[in-house]
Amino acid sequence: MKELAIRALSGVIYVVLLIGSLYAQNTSVILIGLFGLICLTEFSRLIHLKSFVQYIIFLVIYGGFWYMSVYNTTDLIANEAIKILLVITIFVNLILIKDVFTAKKIPLFESKRHIVTAFYLTSGFVFMMLIANYQDEFTPFMLLGAFILIWVNDSAAYLVGKNFGKQKLFPSISPKKTVEGFLGGLFFSCVSSYFITVYAHSLGLTLSYTSWLILAIIVSVFGTFGDLIESKFKRQAGVKDSGVIMPGHGGLLDRLDSIIFAVPFIYLFIRILKYVS
Repeated sequence: MKELAIRALSGVIYVVLLIGSLYAQNTSVILIGLFGLICLTEFSRLIHLKSFVQYIIFLVIYGGFWYMSVYNTTDLIANEAIKILLVITIFVNLILIKDVFTAKKIPLFESKRHIVTAFYLTSGFVFMMLIANYQDEFTPFMLLGAFILIWVNDSAAYLVGKNFGKQKLFPSISPKKTVEGFLGGLFFSCVSSYFITVYAHSLGLTLSYTSWLILAIIVSVFGTFGDLIESKFKRQAGVKDSGVIMPGHGGLLDRLDSIIFAVPFIYLFIRILKYVS
């Protein structure tokens, strides 16, 4: 009972901090960046990366895109930089998905460790910040909506999997994940997308229900891959959790692994919508 209370309290603090930060642009940028540095520290331990180069890369990439998005540098330069980062990030993420299916262990030679920390982890937090600045203005509900979809997906997948799960999804990586749990998470994410659409329209966001429904599918599919990828990194490192910063939950990376992996694909979809609308 005590462990459950501690888990609930740390979870509430995490959610309150996240939602509270989204009321002000600079606060959200700072908190997302701080979360990024904590996750980078935890991830560096998982892949046994002991240098400080990854922190310099994080500060340069995150700080550079923060400056471009907040202080509105030349649109052409900013757009080209975002496109380049998006292409590289998605390519690296697709390689990680391939490693989940084909490799007994994810190859972690020195250069790949820096590539993964830059374009899997650092880029994830950059795209969180960019989603919060959707349509070149501070619209934090876009990011909050993505988090809500992740939370619904994870909670529903856990509950459905625990009560009805029979077919294992990836038993060699995450024995508790089931096909039934994945489908349950996907279903309830799709249902919640309707309510998100209704509330978003009341805030003036024009994204349609169809768009939010597609986002729910993107979040469920790529969020699950993000969870599996982090689970594989933890299995290789021989640890249960990425850290201890959140009592009852483990590390911050354990809570953000799904959204970190999904946000580049979310941002890609939003960019496509912007061009076709």
